[in-house]
This record gives sequence, C-alpha cells and structure tokens, in this order.
Amino acid sequence: MEKTNFELIEKRAKRRKLTTRILTYIMLVVWALVVLFPFYWMILTSFKSYSSYNGEYIPKMYATDPTFDNYKEAFQSVNLGRYFLNTIIFTVVTTLLMVAVTVLAAYAFARLDFKGKNLLFTLFLALMMIPNELVIITNFVTITNMGLRNTFTGLILPSVTSIFYIYLLKENFEQIPDELYKAAKVDGTSDLKYLFKVMIPISRPTIVTILILKVIECWNSFVWPRLITDNSLYFLVSNGIQEIRENGFGRENIPAMMAAVVVISIPLIILFLVFRKKIMEGVSRGGLKG
Repeated sequence: MEKTNFELIEKRAKRRKLTTRILTYIMLVVWALVVLFPFYWMILTSFKSYSSYNGEYIPKMYATDPTFDNYKEAFQSVNLGRYFLNTIIFTVVTTLLMVAVTVLAAYAFARLDFKGKNLLFTLFLALMMIPNELVIITNFVTITNMGLRNTFTGLILPSVTSIFYIYLLKENFEQIPDELYKAAKVDGTSDLKYLFKVMIPISRPTIVTILILKVIECWNSFVWPRLITDNSLYFLVSNGIQEIRENGFGRENIPAMMAAVVVISIPLIILFLVFRKKIMEGVSRGGLKG
C-alpha cells in the first residue's frame, strides 16, 4: 500500500514537472516570436518590390514576387558603401584604443599600490552617476574648440574609455590569486610582463566580451556622430540611415529602406550569434567574485 502511494506521488511529481516544462517552452516560443517578428518583417519587406508593397491593402506575411532590386538601390542611390567604411574605421580604432586603456587602468586599480587609489576609483565610479547628456555637451564643446569636428579623431576620442568596462575587468583581475603576483615579483617579472603573460590570458573571456560589446556599441552609435559630423563623408551607418530616411528614398521607398537596414544589421547579428557564449561567459565571470 505504501509502495502504491509512493508511486502515485512520484507520477504526480513527474506529471507536474512535465507540465511546467511544457508551459515554459510554450512561453519561450511565444516570446521568441514576439522578439523575432520585427526582424522577419524587415527582411520580408526588403524582398518585396516597390509596386507589390504599395499594392498590399492588407500586409502579406510572404513575398509574392521576391526581388533583390531593393538591395541594389540601397547601394546605388546613397553612398552606403562609404558609410560602411567609415563605421568600420571608427569601430576598429575605437575598440582597440578602448581595450588598451581599459586593460591598463583595470590592472592599475586591481594590482598596483599607489597613494589615493581607492579615492580615485571611487571618483571614477561616481562619474557613472552623471547623466550622459551632460557628458555629451561637455565633449561637444571640447571637440569643437579643438577644431576636430568632421574628423575621425573627433569621432573617436570621447569613446576610448569606459568606466563600466574598467570596473568589470578590475573585478575579474582581482579574482586572480595574489600568490601568482607575489611569485612573479620574486622571480623578477615586471608588472607589464605579468599583465601580458598571466592576467590577460586568464581574463581573456572577459576581455573578449568587452571587445564584442564595444564593437556593438560603436556600430550602433548615433547621437555623438550625429552631433559632431555634418559632412556626409564622415557619416556612420546609423547616421546614414537617418539621412536616407530624411532626405533620400526612405520616406517613399520603404522596401529599399528596409534593405539598407538589413545590410547594416547583418554584421552585428552574425557577431552576436558567433560569440554569444563568450559574451555570457565573460559577463558571468566578471560578476562573480571569489
């Protein structure tokens, strides 16, 4: 009798667990459809012809006559290739400089002993409380006074440091045992050599995460490039899309506009899909201590 009751309880537990799992997957599928639908609609619209799109009184969930003409027009009607090149230059240079600054600053705060280190780091963290709008205004005045408007230098300089990334990497560096550092110093290893030979290899997942997140941030940058550049020769893809929408074919030819957006979005989507595990691993390691 007791065995029968135990089997019934076990069956109910398994049934409850299965039901919970099914409901969880259903909710995840529904949420995924909600999140992914705008991307599907964007790609779908980019393959519809101009006449087909305008002739749909009720939007269709498929393209009756798929065409690549919208992608050709996206590159031919505006200087989209130039916008891509500018964005690549801006992203690569800014990311490399930011990673160099972040690694050196995080190492100094995590391992070096100097007077006022804790106070200086506290002030650094306090800067995160300043609204971004105030920082943009200050940067705009500074860059303008230096005569760096409509230059790559003016675009890049305000973005080569990040307090949050310094904090994230500092926390990761501090997880490395002090015994390694003391042993290295006994062997006569310099601080710079210890950084490159020990700390960077151990903290590689977090550094890769910072690099990827910075690439995404630079690629999507809009407000600062919009303020500091009014010459189309220095437009990034985000500003180029805005220019297309305001002065190009964007308001009239929605399919071509969607084609341009798809072209610009694909690199980031591929980047995230390829490195998503490293991003999650780096963030989780940076958030744990001990």
